[in-house]
Order: sequence, then structure tokens, then C-alpha cells
Amino acid sequence: MLLPAVLPTTEGSPVAPLSPYGASKAAAETYMQLFLRLHGLSTLALRMANVYGPRQDPHGEAGVVAIFTGAAREGRRAIVYGDGAQTRDYVHVSDVVRAFAAAGLNEATGVLNVSTGRETSVADLARLLGLETEQRPGRAGEVSRSCLDPTRAQQALGWRAEISLAQGLADVVS
Repeated sequence: MLLPAVLPTTEGSPVAPLSPYGASKAAAETYMQLFLRLHGLSTLALRMANVYGPRQDPHGEAGVVAIFTGAAREGRRAIVYGDGAQTRDYVHVSDVVRAFAAAGLNEATGVLNVSTGRETSVADLARLLGLETEQRPGRAGEVSRSCLDPTRAQQALGWRAEISLAQGLADVVS
């Protein structure tokens, strides 16, 4: 498993994508920096933690919250890859919408993390949902811990995540 150099990870931490998806997000930020240098275009990139919320499809490429809440609704076990100790920073979609709205009304530029700044393990997520789990071997290249530092978004936008994971999960499961 891979571990970030600093947790919670700040916007100034080195960017080292582990997937084509991550590389595409890094490329977008590079283009934004280029347009700033070449044309003076004011840009702001919001880096999302693991966004979750109602109406996510629990199948296909869904995130672990959507998959686990789908299992909870269907009364089935959740599959945990590896030991379940891997962590993520889960931020509710309503908080994300508020961050985008704040950014649209602000002159901030650069990059800001949209996150809670709190880690929750996959095993704890399953426990919060009252799920029985089935262990499977870990997946190659998976990040063992992920958590973003929201301090700059709080300072620049006056924004902070307000919905706790327990509140958000109740919203998603219902």
C-alpha cells in the first residue's frame, strides 16, 4: 500500500498521480497554471476528498460509501479489500456544493482542498453502517491513507465541512 508523505495533505504537497484519472486532474491544474502565466487568467481548482451523497449508484465505479450503503440497503455483506485499515476523508456532497458556491463568489486563486480533514477507515465505515464484512486480498497500488487539509479553503473562502459522516450516512441510507 502507498502512503502520502504528509497527512492531512496540503495543497503544497507534491502531486504524484497513481492513475489515469488522477493524472487528468493534475493535467487540468497544469493547464490552469499555464493560462495564468500566458494570459493572466484567474483560476481556482478545488481538490475534492472522497465525495459521497444520496442517489449515488452503488454499482460499477462507485465509491466505497455508495457501495457500502447499497449493501446496507440490500442487507448484504460489504466486501473489504485488504485489512480495512485504509483511510479516506469523506465529504458530503452538500458541503461540496457550498464550497463551489463560496468559490464562485470569491477572488481566491490557485488550489484549495475541499475536505473534512478527518480520516475514517474502511472498517470503521462498515461498522458505522452496521455491516458484516467479507475480507478479500488487498489491491495493488491502493493508497493506505488519504486525508486532505481544508485549512486554506477555510481561510480563503470562509468554508468548512459541516455535515458529519454519521449524519451524511443516515442521509444516504434512507
